Amino acid sequence: MGDVLRVRALEAWYGESKVLHGMGFRLAEGEVVTLLGRNGAGKTTTLKSIMGLMERRAGSILYRGEELIAARSVGIARRGIAYCPEERGIFASLSVQENLELPPRVAPSGMATHEILELFPNLRERLGSFGTRLSGGEQQMLALARILRTGARLLLLDEPTEGLAPIIIKQIRNTISRLKALGFTILLVEQNVAFARALADRNYIVETGLIVDEIAAGEFERRLGSIQGYLGI
Repeated sequence: MGDVLRVRALEAWYGESKVLHGMGFRLAEGEVVTLLGRNGAGKTTTLKSIMGLMERRAGSILYRGEELIAARSVGIARRGIAYCPEERGIFASLSVQENLELPPRVAPSGMATHEILELFPNLRERLGSFGTRLSGGEQQMLALARILRTGARLLLLDEPTEGLAPIIIKQIRNTISRLKALGFTILLVEQNVAFARALADRNYIVETGLIVDEIAAGEFERRLGSIQGYLGI
C-alpha cells in the first residue's frame, strides 16, 4: 500500500538550538508506527514539526504526496492530520460533552458521538463533568475521543500511556488496536516498550534528533536487548 506520510531530511530548531538533524521515515496506510527513544531525543519535536507547530523547520513532509513543509498548522489539520499532545489539552472549565464537540470537522468521516462513546464507555457517565474532575486516564480518553470527531485519518499520539495505571493503559491499547482495525494510520511516540510491542507494525529508534534504527514487529523479540540498550532500560 502507498505511503500516507513520508518524512525526509527533517530538521527543526528551538531558537538557535537545533533539535532534529535529518529525520527520515514513512507510514503506510493503516499502519501503527512508533518512535522510540529516550527523553530529549526529538520524538515530540518530530510530531510538532509534522503539525507545523515549530517556528523553524526544514526538509520534506509529504502527506499523501502533498508537500507540507511550508504549510501552517491550521492547514495541516484541515488536510486530515490530528495531534494529541502529551499534556492532553483538556479545557478545565468545559464539560466532557463540550470538550468533545469543540473541534471542527475537517472531513465527513468524523465519528459520531455514539460511536466514540462505544470506544470510550468510561466517558458516557462523565459527559456533564468538567475537565478538572476527570482522572488522568479519563483525560487521555477524552483527548483521543475529541480528535476522532474531526474526521482526521492520520493520528499523531504523544505518550498516551504516560502516568497512567496499568488497567487504563490496557484500555488505551485496546482502543488504538480498534482504531487500526478501522483503517486509521497512527504515529505513536512511546517509551513503554511493552505497549509499543503490542501495537506497532514497525518501530523507529530516535537518538539526538535522528533515526538510528528500524525494527519490524516480527523482529521485536529477537532485538529486545538492542531496544532496551537504546532506551537505557
